[in-house]
Amino acid sequence: MNSTPTDIVSRDEIRDRFSRAMSAMYQAEVPQYETLLELVERVNRETLERDPALAERLDAHGELDRLGVERHGAIRVGSADELAMLRRLFAVMGMYPVGYYDLSEAGVPVHSTAFRPIDDAALARNPFRIFTSLLRLELIESEALRERAAAIVKARDIFTPGVRELIALAEGQGGLTDDQAERFVAEALETFRWHRDATVDLATYEALHDEHRLIADVVCFRGPHINHLTPRTLDIDEVQRRMPEAGMNPKAVIEGPPRRACPILLRQTSFKALEESIRFAGERQGTHTARFGEIEQRGAALTAEGRALYDSLLTASRERTRGLDNEAHQRVLAQVFADFPDDEAELRRRGLAFFEYRLTEAGRAAGKVDETDLEALIARGLVAARPITYEDFLPVSAAGIFRSNLGDGGGEAYAGNANREVFEAALGAPVTDELALYAERERASRVAVLAALGQA
Repeated sequence: MNSTPTDIVSRDEIRDRFSRAMSAMYQAEVPQYETLLELVERVNRETLERDPALAERLDAHGELDRLGVERHGAIRVGSADELAMLRRLFAVMGMYPVGYYDLSEAGVPVHSTAFRPIDDAALARNPFRIFTSLLRLELIESEALRERAAAIVKARDIFTPGVRELIALAEGQGGLTDDQAERFVAEALETFRWHRDATVDLATYEALHDEHRLIADVVCFRGPHINHLTPRTLDIDEVQRRMPEAGMNPKAVIEGPPRRACPILLRQTSFKALEESIRFAGERQGTHTARFGEIEQRGAALTAEGRALYDSLLTASRERTRGLDNEAHQRVLAQVFADFPDDEAELRRRGLAFFEYRLTEAGRAAGKVDETDLEALIARGLVAARPITYEDFLPVSAAGIFRSNLGDGGGEAYAGNANREVFEAALGAPVTDELALYAERERASRVAVLAALGQA
C-alpha cells in the first residue's frame, strides 16, 4: 500500500494550474482566442465601471475573483474506455461528472456530461468545466462505416504513458506532490492538443465527414483536441456586437434566454469555426473545421418548475424566431419571455430559481429571533437572498453551438433517444444530478441562517 506524501497539492490547485496552462496553449494555437479574451475583459471592466452595484454584489459573494479565470472547454471522445479514463484524469483535478445531456435530439450523434468542481469552495477557487461528449457509433447508419470508425478509435491511445502513470499514482497516494502535479499538467495537456496530421487517409475522412462532420472530428485525429475554451462575460450582447469590429465572425444569434434584469441559466455565442489545413495519411492535403471561440453569460440556476417554464417558452419562441437576425431574434424572445418573472423576489416566491440565504449585518446583530419564515426575515432586513449561479449547460444551447460551427449540412437524422444508463456504464460512474446540487446548497444556507437566529 502506498504511503501518503506530506506535501500533497490540493486538487483545486492542480485544476487552477491546468486551466491556466490550457488557456495559454489554446491562445498559441488559435490567435483569435487571445483577441476574444481581450474583448471579453474590456467589456467586463466597462460593465463593472458602469454598474458599481453589480461590482459590489459580485465582490461580496466571491464571484469577482473567479471572473477572470473562469473557463469552460469542450471535447469529444470516441469510446467508453476513453471516457472512463477521462473521468479518472479529471478527478485528479477535483472535477466530477454533473448532468446528462442527449444531443441526438438536435441531430448531433453524441451524449455528454460536464466535468466540474461541485462544492462552493472549489467553485470559488476556479470553476473550470469540460463539457465532454461520447460519440454514439450506433447512430451511424452504415454498418461498414460504423465498424471502420470503431476500429480506428480502438487503435489509438489519446493519453500519454506519463499521464496514465500519474493518474494511478494520484489514486494510490491520495493526490500528487508539487513536482508530480507539474508533470501531470504537462502530460495531461497532450490529450487536448491540436494535431494537424490526421490518423486516416482522405477517403476515410470524407466518408465519415459525409455521415456527420462531428464523427470525422472525433474519429480521425490522435486525440480529442479542445475545440473551444469559453470565458465568461457580464454583457454577452455587447461582446456579440463588437466581435466584427475585432475581426471575428460571430454566429447568427445568441443561444439561450433573452437579456433580462435578472439573468437566468446560460447564454452563449461564439465566433465561427476556423478552417484549418490538415495532412492526411498518404500525404494528401485537406482542411478541417472544428475549433471556435465561444463566450458565455451565466445567470440564476432554475428549479425544476423554472426549467419547465423556460423550456415551454423557448419551445413557443422557435417558430417565431426561425431565420431572424440576432437583433430581431432577441426582440421576439423578450416578448415571449415576458411570461417569465424578471424580479428576484417573484422568482423566489414562486420557487422558479434557487437562492442562497445569508444573514445581513442587522441579522448578525439581532441575536435570537422569534421568526422562522424566510420571507418575513428578508422583509425585516435580517436575511439577504441571492440567486445561485448556474454552473452547468443547456442541451439546446450546446447543440446550437455545435451545429452552427459544424456547418449547415446534416443534423436532422437522429431522433431523440437518450440513454443515460449506457452513458454511465461507459463512464464507470453515475453522473450527479445538477438540480440536487443546487437544492442542497439552498437547503444548507436556509438551515445555517435559521440556526444562527436561534431557530434550529
